[in-house]
Amino acid sequence: MLAAYANAIDPDDPVSGLVVGERPDPQPREGWTTVTVKAAALNHHDLWTLRGVGIRPDQLPMILGGDAAGIDEDGNEVVVHSVITSPGWTGDDTLDPKRSLLSEVYDGTLAEKVLVPRRNLVAKPASLTFEQAACLPTAWLTAYRMLFVKANLAPGSTVLIQGAGGGVSTASIALGKAAGLRVWVTGRSEAKRDAALALGADQVFESGARLPERVDAVIDNVGQATWAHSLKSLKPGGAIVTCGATSGPNPPSDLNRVFFLQLQVLGSTMGTREELQQLLALLDTTGLRPQVDSVLPLADAESALKKLANGDVQGKIVLVP
Repeated sequence: MLAAYANAIDPDDPVSGLVVGERPDPQPREGWTTVTVKAAALNHHDLWTLRGVGIRPDQLPMILGGDAAGIDEDGNEVVVHSVITSPGWTGDDTLDPKRSLLSEVYDGTLAEKVLVPRRNLVAKPASLTFEQAACLPTAWLTAYRMLFVKANLAPGSTVLIQGAGGGVSTASIALGKAAGLRVWVTGRSEAKRDAALALGADQVFESGARLPERVDAVIDNVGQATWAHSLKSLKPGGAIVTCGATSGPNPPSDLNRVFFLQLQVLGSTMGTREELQQLLALLDTTGLRPQVDSVLPLADAESALKKLANGDVQGKIVLVP
């Protein structure tokens, strides 16, 4: 089968380690099933894998990709939940200390077929296309959990989203607006701020700008570059929810502000299968749809990953076998 896989690791030029070519079909495994991939979405996780983060050279070649929608062995339209828990684990999928994501231990979704545990399949609503559904299991699920599970935001709350581009940020804007939140967004460029307004943001600001008032929660996957601004933007008792640190993992902690204002710092990673079902139901009933930057053939995975690495993206890049 055709697949896009990491064949070498290069921290400085990650895409140089990518190969798009033939790989063996998935082999049957007890409790697992094969999904024929109809659409798969890219994530920054794919670039981190090519840089050697979360994977060892002796695990290569490894098929990339965590997001997919397709057809299961019984002909059902499904979405793949990419958090793989250890055998016998019960409870929150994301808290399993031995959990992994597809493409970390097991081959991922950037292929014509992918092998996954049967329990990781969720029914795809007929109202969603395969391309739309493929955008959801990582960025949109992460945003859903950050907003409504971790921050526990309710209609009327004000949320600041740090960064106007990228999958988690665009998902957070759209989901927050659909849920009745007041959504404020920062962006480094006027074009990105305009794009955030088009997605439904109530107000946009330059990065680091002073806000009209403090907010109930901040969604931050930037890390070091935005952390001080995120903390200063919170109301007393407010929460900053982080799912990443693309600009660096070690910002000044400003503990005096944290304890004096009783701020909450909440980490969040992906989401559970049940939360993915809730997210799909929300999109099905509201008509909300993920923003798709572009749809490209799987054979063009190299150019798609270069586009993602360059940051020239608004929404999700989807590959179709």
